[in-house]
Amino acid sequence: MKEEINQLEKLKEEITDNLEIIELLKLDYDEIIYKEISFKTNEIVLEVEKLNKILLLSGPYDKSNCILDIHPGAGGTESCDWANMLYRMYSRWCEKNNYKITLLDYQDGEEAGVKNVSILIKGQNAYGYLKNEKGVHRLVRLSPFDSNNRRHTSFASVEVTPEIDQDSSIEINDKDLKIDVYRSTGAGGQGVNTTDSAVRITHLPSKIVVTCQNERSQIQNKEQAMKVLKNKLLLKKIEEQEQELNKIKGIQKNIEFGSQIRSYVMHPYSMVKDHRTNVATSNVNKILDGDIDIFIESNLKKELER
Repeated sequence: MKEEINQLEKLKEEITDNLEIIELLKLDYDEIIYKEISFKTNEIVLEVEKLNKILLLSGPYDKSNCILDIHPGAGGTESCDWANMLYRMYSRWCEKNNYKITLLDYQDGEEAGVKNVSILIKGQNAYGYLKNEKGVHRLVRLSPFDSNNRRHTSFASVEVTPEIDQDSSIEINDKDLKIDVYRSTGAGGQGVNTTDSAVRITHLPSKIVVTCQNERSQIQNKEQAMKVLKNKLLLKKIEEQEQELNKIKGIQKNIEFGSQIRSYVMHPYSMVKDHRTNVATSNVNKILDGDIDIFIESNLKKELER
C-alpha cells in the first residue's frame, strides 16, 4: 500500500504541473505543447483508474478465486426458478469478464430451477469483485407458474467464499465430520458418474454442509469437498473476527448470511435496487443478463469509505 501512496503523490505533482502549463497556454498557445499535455493528461487518467482498482481490491483474499453457492428460499418452485435465474446471471457475468466456471454441485428443483448450485469461479480478483454479492436476493414478478398470473415474491440466498490453497490456522478434526456418499445427479451430462461418487460432508461443530459431484471418483469429490469446507470455515473465522472488531469500535454492522441486499422488481414496475448503496436501475433484463458491474463497483467504493 505504501507504493500506491507514493504513486498517488507523484500523480498529484504531475497534475499540478499540467495545470500550470495549461494556464500558460491560455496566454501563449502552442499546438505542440497542447498535444503533449493532452497525451500526458490521458496517461494520468489511466494511472488513476489503475490505482483506484488496486485500492478497491486490497483485501487479503480479494485476488483469489471464489466459490459461489446459490440456495432457494421458502416458496418451492418459484424460489427454485429464481435461484436458477441468479445462476444464469452470475454465469453470464463470468463469461463477459473471462472468468472460468467449474460446476461443483447442481441439484435440480422438483418441478423447475435448482435446489442448490455451487460453482468455482477462477480468475484474477474473482472473490474481490463478487464478495459483496453475499446475502438474500429478492424477486417480484408475475409468476409463470401461476395459472391466475398473480404477482409473487421469491427469495434466494447467495454465499461467496474465497478459494485458498492452504491456511495453517484452519484445522479440521476427522471426528467432527459426517461424510455421506450418493449418486451424482443434475446438470452434469456425460461428465457425471452414475455410481455413488457424489460426496456430502457435514462439519458437526459449525453445521456447515458442503457437497461435490463434479469429479468422476468419490476420492476426487471428497478432496474437492474438503477444500470447499476449509474455505467456508476460513470465511466464518474472518466474519467472527470482524464482529469482534465491530463490537470494540461500537459499530452496528449486519454481516449475517440472511441479510437482504438487493431487490429485482419486474412487476408492477421495473427496477433493480441495491439496499446497501441505494444504487438502482430500471433495466432489469440487462442486470439478469449479467451486467451487474454497477452494483459491484458501488459496493466496493462504499467498502473503501468505511
